[in-house]
Amino acid sequence: MVQTVSRRSFFTLLAAFSAGPALAAPPAVSLRPQLRPGGLHKQAVPGVEALLRGSGLSGQIGFAVADTKTGKVLETHVETLGLPPASVTKSITAMYALEKLGPEHRFQTRLIATGPVVNGVLKGDLVLAGGGDPSLDTDGLADMARQLKAAGVHEVSGTFKVWAGALPYTKMIDSDQPDHAGYNPAICGVALNYNRVHFEWRRAGSGWGVTMDARSARYRPEVAVAKMAVKNRQLPVYTYEQRGGTDLWTVASGALGNGGARWLPVRRPEKYAGDVFRTLARAHGIVLKRETVAATLPAGNTLVSHDSPALRDILREMLKYSTNLTAEMVGMAATGAAGGKPATLQASAGAMSRWAKTRLGMASSDFVDHSGLGGTSRMSAADMVAALNTPLAKQQLKPLLKQITLRHDDGKPNKAHPLHVVAKTGTLNFASCLAGYVTDKNGTELAFAILTADQPRRNKLSKSERERPEGGRSWNRKSKRLQQKLLERWGAMYGV
Repeated sequence: MVQTVSRRSFFTLLAAFSAGPALAAPPAVSLRPQLRPGGLHKQAVPGVEALLRGSGLSGQIGFAVADTKTGKVLETHVETLGLPPASVTKSITAMYALEKLGPEHRFQTRLIATGPVVNGVLKGDLVLAGGGDPSLDTDGLADMARQLKAAGVHEVSGTFKVWAGALPYTKMIDSDQPDHAGYNPAICGVALNYNRVHFEWRRAGSGWGVTMDARSARYRPEVAVAKMAVKNRQLPVYTYEQRGGTDLWTVASGALGNGGARWLPVRRPEKYAGDVFRTLARAHGIVLKRETVAATLPAGNTLVSHDSPALRDILREMLKYSTNLTAEMVGMAATGAAGGKPATLQASAGAMSRWAKTRLGMASSDFVDHSGLGGTSRMSAADMVAALNTPLAKQQLKPLLKQITLRHDDGKPNKAHPLHVVAKTGTLNFASCLAGYVTDKNGTELAFAILTADQPRRNKLSKSERERPEGGRSWNRKSKRLQQKLLERWGAMYGV
């Protein structure tokens, strides 16, 4: 059916469309797409309170973020609250060591002869003298043994001594940690393999075969200063006592399974290094008497010296792998370079705290060690961001920091994430921290610090629970998710 329109109806409609000037005017809004108001994307960025509530994280949260070009603080949340900094402390230790020792500083371990070498016989004592090198391993000691033979020494008529007095002896970094925690060894002026011994076990008939060795890339010498016995029990997994300078361990048979290995801490590093060096020297035909510990550094001539890598490289490894022993040794060495050997680890940490206050503007922070292992250290997010905005941090610390890969929602690494983060992580039981620099794809750089801790839950833990506390992993995951959400918020809010 075709609908027709009469002549009269047509002119009536035409008149209606042309009735007044308003109907004839151009459109009030252009037909072209309109520009969105500037900053509209920021309206979709989750607010701080929403992120904190949604994290499900118990305890306290403090953070601060600032522009590295202007120093302007952009966003904070209880930024002056002192919380355990955990291994973020190592960032401060790195700057302390860089300033006091210098990035090219090298630690030296020496073999000293107290008498002349006549026809291959050292007429005197041989001294292994530690110089505070945290990176010395069994391969390094083996090289020293080889060089001793190359220097013409085939026999030592006197005694074999070890001097470790370059740094004060500390039985362990933190007394609240389990005895068997490999990250909590003793400290003195000589170290070997981060002052850890390698314990390995294998099923052997109805029992287990065990070894205790000082393994490195090239060598696996067994040691006499640490012994292990398997006991028929379920708990405790490990027991420890020191007797006559020897570390005596027992392990529960119910915890061994068919085989495995782990690193255990060494409590007498000077005797450990001496024990291993005697074995390596014997491999070159040089038989040494059982090591004794020298109270003072004997005078004599240096036959062999072993230099560590440059401090800059040692610190890069420390920040990457978060090695506690390295932090404590370089921190105490820095205190010594600033004005005399510290009497204790705590005294050295106090000296670093005072330095950080005057040099980095960290007015309210207080450190009890150089590694962050001690849970009673306190630092605020505001203090850490102030430190990160100093020239010392931006010029010398930042190139040493580890790149942090952000993640997809399912937890898998997101290597294509638009934010680039270099930072130091810090983890203790129910404490998780992140501090460093975040840069967006347009080059806007921010300094940030995020500190989280549930102190009541930390305080309830017994010593035996501190290695794997119930609920610790899930709490830590929540903290890390919140850290990423905050970084993404800041990238969206304050990037170009």
